[in-house]
Amino acid sequence: MAYLDNAASSQKPKCVIDALSKYYKKQNSNVHRGVYALAEEAENEYRMARQTIANWLNVESEEIIFVRGATEALNLVAQSFSKKYLIKGDSVILSQMEHHANIVPWQMIAEEKGLRVKVAPINHDGSLNRKELSNLLSDETSKVLSLCHISNSLGTINPIEEIISEAHEHGVHVVVDGAQSVPHTILDLKKMDCDFFAFSGHKVFGPMGIGVLYGKKELLAEMPPYQGGGDMIDQVSFNGTTFAPHPQRFEAGTPNVAGAIGLATALRYLKGHDLSALAEYESTLLHYAQSGLKEIPGLTIHGTTKDKAAVISFSIEEVHPYDLSTLLDSEGIAIRTGHHCCQPLMEVLGVQSTARASFAFYNTLEEAERFVTAVKKSVEILK
Repeated sequence: MAYLDNAASSQKPKCVIDALSKYYKKQNSNVHRGVYALAEEAENEYRMARQTIANWLNVESEEIIFVRGATEALNLVAQSFSKKYLIKGDSVILSQMEHHANIVPWQMIAEEKGLRVKVAPINHDGSLNRKELSNLLSDETSKVLSLCHISNSLGTINPIEEIISEAHEHGVHVVVDGAQSVPHTILDLKKMDCDFFAFSGHKVFGPMGIGVLYGKKELLAEMPPYQGGGDMIDQVSFNGTTFAPHPQRFEAGTPNVAGAIGLATALRYLKGHDLSALAEYESTLLHYAQSGLKEIPGLTIHGTTKDKAAVISFSIEEVHPYDLSTLLDSEGIAIRTGHHCCQPLMEVLGVQSTARASFAFYNTLEEAERFVTAVKKSVEILK
């Protein structure tokens, strides 16, 4: 099978699978509780996983919070940051290309606290309308910009450092949805200077059910807990409770220790490769596939910026994406169809759904060629 649904989730290298197996076979114990040898070994592996991820992002380990995925990370920020720093009448800026995980949490907290959600539009090629964004950032009510680094549907790469710098000039805090950028780019969050950064392990060749929220320590120190329970407390009594410092304050209950270990293993695996070369190779796959698809009459590629990730969303006149996907599956080619958790974006594009092929470094030119040939064959059948 040619697996071309990497924007949804990635396949896992053997070392990640082996790390999970090793933990459950030889290291399985809860953390933050036991003083026996096995518990201490699990605690050490969990601690080292946090440090590995912090090193990867060039931040401090106390700024790394383990969550279930980018969705939970964004919910955590929307809830905890808003309760401390936002008041009625403040505005949160989003963009038209956002994933639902970066829309719905802000809508929920906006309704609860009387905030306003403002939306920066995109241009015809799928790039962010910087002029309109600048106008929104200069509004004195704007307090938060929550923006994807790379669009999961369009592949658009936002000039995130420039945008963050501009936002900070206006006193606007920036939350970055990095779910699509961690697998494909070299990141330095200190240089980026974002206030928060969220990503999911399963998109970066790690396990499902684990993700990371980075937050600047001075902000995390003032934010209230997101959930209550064991391990996030200092002292508990029926007269009141005091809370542990971050990151523990935001990790209530038994954490996904195996997931954290697996994610750290995935990042160490990536570190053994030339990431710039991998990104260049993925770009080669993208341009090869796009060139072939452009030969098909009635086909529209959504997201045509010059610098984009290896994601192709497209529509074909008189061909339903689900029908296309079914025929491609019969050829052993897996792509994604639907709204890609971007219904507002689909409305902007004037479609209900698209077909999407997304590449990773383990895909081949032969698979890209098979994909293009299969699409052409399917179109002949469906039309």
